[in-house]
Formats: sequence, C-alpha cells, structure tokens
Amino acid sequence: MIGRSGNPTLNDNTFEGSHGYGGSERMTIDGTVNKAFIMLAILLGGAFVTWSMYFNDRNVMPIAIGGAIGGLILALIISFKPKASPYLVPIYAALEGVFLGGISATYEAKFNGITLQAALLTMCIFVALLLAYKSRIIKATENFKLGVFAATAGIMLVYLASFVLGMFGVTVPYLHDSSLIGIGISLVIVVVAALNLVLDFDFIESGAQQGAPKYMEWYGAFGLMVTLVWLYLEMLRLLSKIASRD
Repeated sequence: MIGRSGNPTLNDNTFEGSHGYGGSERMTIDGTVNKAFIMLAILLGGAFVTWSMYFNDRNVMPIAIGGAIGGLILALIISFKPKASPYLVPIYAALEGVFLGGISATYEAKFNGITLQAALLTMCIFVALLLAYKSRIIKATENFKLGVFAATAGIMLVYLASFVLGMFGVTVPYLHDSSLIGIGISLVIVVVAALNLVLDFDFIESGAQQGAPKYMEWYGAFGLMVTLVWLYLEMLRLLSKIASRD
C-alpha cells in the first residue's frame, strides 16, 4: 500500500488504478527525476519572463495572479486525471513560473538579495533531506506520515481561515507580522513544508517499486514540484519577516 503523503496531489489513491498495469514501460525514479528537471527548467523560464517585466517597470501582478489561478485550476485537473500529466504538467510549470517570477520580483525590490537566499536555502534543504532519506537517517514511518499530514492539513486550514476572515477585514494574529511569534510560526511552517519532501520521496519510490505506468513519472514530478514551490514561498515569507526587523 502506498503511504500517506502530506502533499494533497500525492495521496493513497494516486496509484489505485495502476495495480496490475501490463504496459511495457513503467515508472522509474530516474525517469521521475528527469521529468522534475524538465519542469524546473520550464518554471525558471516562466519566472524569468515576469521577473524581467517587473524590473522594466511593467505591472506584472495581474499576469502573476493569472498564472496562480491558471496553475491552481490545472493542479486540480492533474490531481483528478493523472493520465493527463504528460500534457498538462509542463503547462502548469510555466504558469507557476510566471506567478513565482512576479512574487519573487516584488520581494526582491523590497529586500535586496532575498530571492537568491530563499532559492539556495530551498535547494539545500531539498538535497539534505534527500540524502537523509536515501541513507535512511529519516524514515517515512506511518506515525511520521500521519504527523506531517496532520500538521500540513492544519496549516492549510489556518491559511484558508485567514483568507476568508481577511475578506471581512479580520486578521489572524501573528500569522503575517514580523514579531518573534510571527517568525516562529513561519519557521514551523517551513519545517512542515520541508518534511513533506520526505513523504514525496517515499511516495515516488513506492510508485516505482509497484511498477506504476510511465505517465506517473510526470505526476510524481508534479507532486514534488508543488512541495518545492510551497517551501520556497514559505522561505521567502520567513526571510522577509526577519529582514523587516533590521
């Protein structure tokens, strides 16, 4: 049985239709890694577009918001239709890149050098956790998965509540401010986002072991990218809170 993942795009039912797959080509870890690099290249290309527009005095926020909405719609479609992953995931990466480029540029304009710091820290966390997982220093036990899943669900509910309350002018205390408590909350969220990578590694490895169809490589790379984007955004928020105190 595939383990639970805190990533909503990778859950217990993802490979449900893949058992007994009789095709000649099956999902592999190397294939998933290759697809992830392709997605990253497309994402960076999309980010470069809005980043360049922003620093050429163009209003990129409508484009960035459009990318975020389009990416969310595609993410929902991909989550329910994994077979469409080879066609939709590259488009998702481009839209997500457009969004990240705009957001990153606004942070960079306010806090010089913050985007490079956030990107490097995200990549370092990714590599460190991958090595820890491969060497079995960190094991995705059922209790570990349940804990991360519960923490992730809790964070998503708090963000949803913050969004809904914000529409009525109500602010959730500490969530968005740069107080020590606010920084502590952001740090906890970064840790939870990072731990989701361990679950994603385990999920992809399990899918490859069970012989899932080849198209699931794109789906696995998609799920991993969702977690990395979340981790990067939370890292930006944490660093901006720290920088605003100086």
